[in-house]
Amino acid sequence: MGTQFTAIWIALLLSFPVILSGRDDGLLRIGLKKKKLDQLGRRVVPGPVNLISKEHGRGASKPSATKKYYNLGETEADIVALNNYLDAQYYGEIAIGTPPQTFTVIFDTGSSNLWVPSSKCYFSLACLFHSKYKSSGSTTYVKNGTSAAIQYGTGSISGFFSQDSVEVGDLVVKNQDFIEATKEPGVTFLVSKFDGILGLGFQEISVGKAVPVWYNMVNQGLVKKQVFSFWLNRNVEGEEGGEIVFGGVDPNHYKGEHTYVPVTQKGYWQFDMGDLLIGTETTGLCASGCKAIADSGTSLLAGPTTVITQINNAIGASGIVSEECKMVVAQYGKKILEMLVAQAQPQKVCSQFGFCTFDGTQGFSMNIESVVEESSDKSSDGLHDAMCIACEMMVVWMQNRLRRNDTEDQILDYVNALCDRLPSPNGESAVECSSLSSMPSVSFEIGGKLFELSPEQYVLKVGEGASAQCISGFIALDVPPPRGPLWILGDVFMGRYHTVFDYGNLTVGFADAA
Repeated sequence: MGTQFTAIWIALLLSFPVILSGRDDGLLRIGLKKKKLDQLGRRVVPGPVNLISKEHGRGASKPSATKKYYNLGETEADIVALNNYLDAQYYGEIAIGTPPQTFTVIFDTGSSNLWVPSSKCYFSLACLFHSKYKSSGSTTYVKNGTSAAIQYGTGSISGFFSQDSVEVGDLVVKNQDFIEATKEPGVTFLVSKFDGILGLGFQEISVGKAVPVWYNMVNQGLVKKQVFSFWLNRNVEGEEGGEIVFGGVDPNHYKGEHTYVPVTQKGYWQFDMGDLLIGTETTGLCASGCKAIADSGTSLLAGPTTVITQINNAIGASGIVSEECKMVVAQYGKKILEMLVAQAQPQKVCSQFGFCTFDGTQGFSMNIESVVEESSDKSSDGLHDAMCIACEMMVVWMQNRLRRNDTEDQILDYVNALCDRLPSPNGESAVECSSLSSMPSVSFEIGGKLFELSPEQYVLKVGEGASAQCISGFIALDVPPPRGPLWILGDVFMGRYHTVFDYGNLTVGFADAA
């Protein structure tokens, strides 16, 4: 596949209107719209979105803002430009305070806190590009001040708790504790297109044991039924991006009956999963049962590295960076080696070949030495594309072997061997777009029923024709005990299956999406 992954630049524009239905059925509908995938000539955060916090086992990514708020049923909300690597994310608009200050958030079933940037966030660039909550502008604000921090897999925030009213659609949740984020370090939230996160998980994983928004919706009698549900539209041609319903389910967006399974451990929406099948063949990987969570904050479908590797092997997937690494070795390995022998500055070699944007004074990793003999991804600062990562690592590996006085053939063989061992930075893998018709389906046994994903559903295709790029929807993510190991059924799965989160009965339900 080589050069088709020279730069995987994906800009995904989703519009998140807060459009409440005018139907008198007791349901609160949060509508989402989206635009087609659009490839841009710049790099975004490399990796699928995953919002599981490290404290509890979960990872993070992506945020931006709209400035208008509309009640559902009145009119369409403004389009929100969304940006996601490899897959769509589904964001919505809320308001905090009196008068309302509007924010876009991920409605995330894999975390439990609500946070938005604070007007007191002075030194994080991310805050400059997103809407910020100003407590002095709200007559319903109540000071708290307790410090709080959340560490995600690919980002973090810290700040302090405050209390105010929160509007979700036409519901007003009173006295809601939330985090004013005063620090958002790194690039994760800097380049994201949402402002914050509204967690819909259980209070057990809530930082500071803050009562989640959903709990307060129930406790304050704002919903008729203790149920919320997701419909995520996977049709890139469709105007609507999806729908979140608080207080019930929308029969227009599923077919047949839901299969319900009990929540086995409160925290995430966790349940027991049975076997995993590739085609019609049982793998035995979950013969004695596996744990799984339904997670609207994760773009892809994640599982333990050892299992995902077997799935990707069965569908013919290979690590993106490994492919790029081999291509760089084959085409440029000897030239790079000659430059290093001629005492060229190592940090400028890759820019001279056009692989890296900078000349080494800014773009070259500060910790590149740490990757020697480790096959890690630490040579990337998150802004380089796969070719730059591969070239930077190759330079370090070659330097190391030159110090040992190895021959040219020995050095190139050594680098090729390391390419095979090199994992992709975020666990993602490439597949041949032309091979979709020959790939097997992958099925998950939940509640005694098989939930099948076809290749077209678990492979993410960007672009058309010869320029098309295809990525496996399966990524490796190792959640440590006691919460893990876990299967995380993210948007790839939830887009295929309409998902109901029944808080009253502590169950999760899946049905064919319509």
